[in-house]
Amino acid sequence: MLCLGIEGTAEKLGAGVVSSEGRILANVVKHHTPKEGIHPREAAQHHAENLPRVIKKALEEAGRSLDEIGLVAFSQGPGLGPCLRTAAIAARTISLSKDIPIVGVNHCIAHLEIGRLATEAEDPVMLYVSGGNTQVIAFEGGRYRVFGETLDIALGNCLDQFARKIGLGFPGGPAVERLAVKGEFLSLPYAVKGMDMSFSGLLTASVKAAENHRVEDVCRGLQETAFAMCVEVAERAMAHTGKEEILLAGGVAVNRRLQEMAGQMAAERGAGFFVPEKSLLGDNGAMIAWLGIMMHRAGVRHSIEDTTVRQRFRTDEVEVLWR
Repeated sequence: MLCLGIEGTAEKLGAGVVSSEGRILANVVKHHTPKEGIHPREAAQHHAENLPRVIKKALEEAGRSLDEIGLVAFSQGPGLGPCLRTAAIAARTISLSKDIPIVGVNHCIAHLEIGRLATEAEDPVMLYVSGGNTQVIAFEGGRYRVFGETLDIALGNCLDQFARKIGLGFPGGPAVERLAVKGEFLSLPYAVKGMDMSFSGLLTASVKAAENHRVEDVCRGLQETAFAMCVEVAERAMAHTGKEEILLAGGVAVNRRLQEMAGQMAAERGAGFFVPEKSLLGDNGAMIAWLGIMMHRAGVRHSIEDTTVRQRFRTDEVEVLWR
């Protein structure tokens, strides 16, 4: 069976085709690139205008027609409402017009499952860091449990806001990474509270520090501090669960310094360290398609009425029947 996965939680629009054997036949991503950050309605308009072309391109890359698709999956949440609804409408339209099953999937879990598919990770603690989400997730008791998360803004949001406020543009992560390499470490507030993290104070302090210090030094301090917070919580989750693997996911995980820090932590613990290829780290349609296949194979069935989008779809709400 082939599944068409449609991703549309935020600024990235994706369509992927994956087989039931786990072969990624196509994975097309179209970016909405605003200058001042994401506006939900503008991003949704971008998705609506580009979805037909993105789906067509994915099918062409896969060498398949829409008539050969046996399942359609879409990102049901969490995410921005207008973007989620655009992806959901497209998936419903295909499901109804072609009379094929439809499955709505949890975006966060999709990151973890595509990571397991694309690497040798079997039962990892996942450090998931993106523009909209920052969570430390692991499988326990039939569900993916959140062992730690941000209490306010996501790490990627923190980097984007910092970059925007000091004139580095959007997205902020790549600009901060480039400048951080040239900087010296600058001490900034470190906020780990139990197993959770807080980035809003770090953001405020970084913006203020940029008024009196070299931008390169502030970027270095911001990165080192934020990444250390995430890696600390991930390591404590590994110690608590007894798991011996860490998997990185999300757009921020392309940052080489974060990979170095997480990899060093894993090496010191004698644990496995895994990072999927770049095309599978950020939001993409292949991860949606693969989780759709896993859910459908495990007996999950959704009617059209079940496909209402959920902006605050919690990772730990999903009963994991496929493991």
